[in-house]
Amino acid sequence: MRIGFTGTQRGMTDAQRTMLREILTTFDHGEFHHGDCIGSDAQAHEIALECGYCPIIHPPSDPRKRAWCEVPKHLMRREYPYMIRNHHIVDETGRLIATPAEFEEQLRSGTWSTWRYAKRKNCKVVLILPNGIIR
Repeated sequence: MRIGFTGTQRGMTDAQRTMLREILTTFDHGEFHHGDCIGSDAQAHEIALECGYCPIIHPPSDPRKRAWCEVPKHLMRREYPYMIRNHHIVDETGRLIATPAEFEEQLRSGTWSTWRYAKRKNCKVVLILPNGIIR
């Protein structure tokens, strides 16, 4: 199974981290694609490793907010601007897990933009709200 991930650079809440771990243990282990950003991507990377997934990194071309998670070179995709990179994460996976900082959809947010793109592409989306509730 190939799972994509997007989340806020502010990091996940405790409830979101707990729910992400729970969700990942219910799926068949496989690839876990993320954007290597500070905050949620870095946290999710560690959780995915703990749960037995193989992280695939889609780094941004702007390194200022990169987490610099470590993977073997062959698991590192080419650098792209944020929005293009986010689309590649969705395009390469059949399921997206999103952990936004807000409870309601926002217009100027990379996490919510990726969530909208995944919905348009008919990707299966799991939205974990800050309180850990799945929507």
